[in-house]
Amino acid sequence: MPLRHKSAQKRARQTPKRTEYNKHFKAKIKSALKNVASAKQKDEAEKELKKAVKVLDRAAVKGIIHKNNAANKKSKLTKAVNKLK
Repeated sequence: MPLRHKSAQKRARQTPKRTEYNKHFKAKIKSALKNVASAKQKDEAEKELKKAVKVLDRAAVKGIIHKNNAANKKSKLTKAVNKLK
């Protein structure tokens, strides 16, 4: 049965596009977090942390993740980097 309302038709078109975009962005977030975690030297980790914070902030602004979720991830990453020698 076809969708009757124009708004429902538009939603049906938009949803797959948004889902694909969100998947892509969440993969970027995971990669950024792994790059920080895998850094051995503190200076290298700080560079990766800066990149990860940028990605997390962007995701929070876009509504891909909640702003508090982004804040928690940034806090944990910063603590981990600060523990490095």
